[in-house]
Amino acid sequence: MKPRLNFRWLQFAWRNTLRNRRRSAVTVTIAALGTAAILLAGGFAIFTYESLAQASARTTGHLIVAKPEQFSKDEEVPLQHGLDGADALKAQLMADDHVRQVLPRVEFSGLISNGDKSTVMVAAGIDPDAEFAVKGPFLKVTAGEVLSSSERMNVMLGSGLAKSLKAEPGSSLTLMASTTEGALNALDVTVKGVFSTGIPDVDKRLVYTDVATAQKLLGTQRVSSLGVFLDRMEATTPMQQTVAALLPKLQVQTWTEQAVFYRSVKDLYNRIFGALGLIIGVIVVFVVTNAMAMAIIERTREIGTLRAMGTLPSQLVTSFALEGLVLGGVGAVLGALVSLTLSVALMIFPVQMPPPPGRSDGYPLNVAIDPTLYAGTLLVMLALAMLASAWVARRTVHQPIVNALAHT
Repeated sequence: MKPRLNFRWLQFAWRNTLRNRRRSAVTVTIAALGTAAILLAGGFAIFTYESLAQASARTTGHLIVAKPEQFSKDEEVPLQHGLDGADALKAQLMADDHVRQVLPRVEFSGLISNGDKSTVMVAAGIDPDAEFAVKGPFLKVTAGEVLSSSERMNVMLGSGLAKSLKAEPGSSLTLMASTTEGALNALDVTVKGVFSTGIPDVDKRLVYTDVATAQKLLGTQRVSSLGVFLDRMEATTPMQQTVAALLPKLQVQTWTEQAVFYRSVKDLYNRIFGALGLIIGVIVVFVVTNAMAMAIIERTREIGTLRAMGTLPSQLVTSFALEGLVLGGVGAVLGALVSLTLSVALMIFPVQMPPPPGRSDGYPLNVAIDPTLYAGTLLVMLALAMLASAWVARRTVHQPIVNALAHT
């Protein structure tokens, strides 16, 4: 009998919300818009987090292996804290089934010249074939071709740097840098390609070459670090512990420790969208509260009559809470459908966002469809609507029956 009784009260709540259809429609509409706004904003934030996480892990590797000093101290000479025996370390790491690839990286700075003009460069020596195979198209090649592991003495330039040096594929340039002994060394190289990272300030300085060419310029066989690429993001933390135990003299950092931009964006978005969700929640509570308060005032004599017939105050509070559940529930479901429709529409009909500050390329506007976000938002909306309705009703249903019946 109890489930049937509850269903009957829910039927009464549904019929009571239809007494004033206009007021109920306004309440449902605002609840729907609030729910849709929260889901769209939250979905956009989740999509941004996932995209930045993938980009960050693809740039550095899920794990970064280096000497502890590489992460904590500045180098007086290039590769002062570099790794020796990179090939042997790579073979050790590749023995694990979760490791897809291990990429060496030589980071250094110096000057690059076309004979007439010299400018500062920030360079990286990479294993080209493995780098592009694992990372995919992480660079936008605007001219020429990407580097090849079978060729030496070639470089790729950022588009801003190429423009500054008036260089193009086939041009001859000179790289100058200090060796590990502190002496100045120079190498003549050929431009293989020009690329854009989408960040103009980076494109004005960045140079890529192969590891062997970088080591020859610096006069060493060391590498700055090893980037460990795993088969899935979820394996990052367990593999960090595994690699740290395998190489106790080295330090292992995860991509999150290296991804300063990712952490900054996530902290900012959490604050912005958290405040947005709180504001929308407060608005929905006030709207539902106002609607139920007006309904209760109009039905005060009815409440008195029901009390005189033996209806308990707790039953009346439950009835009004169920009315709030109906209003909030219908609004939340409609809002979820609106959000879901717009999210799918953005997948079918792509919308390009303008470039963010400091970048030259835009990005697609997508909204993630996260089941946990949808379920949590719906439950919160239902709870807020029910609590707001019960809170408004509790005082009226507990007033003396005579006062309620005499209400005008």
